[in-house]
Amino acid sequence: MLLRIIIASQCLQVFKDGQCLSEYPVSTGLKGVGQLQGSGQTPLGKHRIRIKIGGDAPMGAVFVGRRQTGEIYTPALAATHPQRDWILTRILWLTGCERGLNRGGQVDTLRRYIYIHGTPDTEPMRIPRSHGCIRMRNQDIIKLFNQVEKGCCVEICRDIPHER
Repeated sequence: MLLRIIIASQCLQVFKDGQCLSEYPVSTGLKGVGQLQGSGQTPLGKHRIRIKIGGDAPMGAVFVGRRQTGEIYTPALAATHPQRDWILTRILWLTGCERGLNRGGQVDTLRRYIYIHGTPDTEPMRIPRSHGCIRMRNQDIIKLFNQVEKGCCVEICRDIPHER
């Protein structure tokens, strides 16, 4: 299985045996693409899912520091914590596969805490708005979480790659 995140179209595609099985709208980094620690940008290149978090969490479960807080997202909760970057429902934590591009030093995707994760339904999709992560609708991240295994390949590219 391969996940392909296309920045230009703000979508995530799921491939198996070369066939696209599904496509989901996403929201990537507001500041564009880039590899550096602290940039707030979405890293490019080949990655893998290193850790799956929240498999038994309810829809809308709130995560801080990759741990469930016991809260369920609501507009009222959001109003009391306007500064939070809401990470909800499930987390697929990525690790880079390309030394010097997205692995090691100041460009390490894992150390940058780059995830594919759920976000409030009020957040728009197909518009870059995240702090570098890949945001998805909560129902979509649950479907994706159940489709993929730890170690699954994730390719993040600017545009649809040309056939080789």
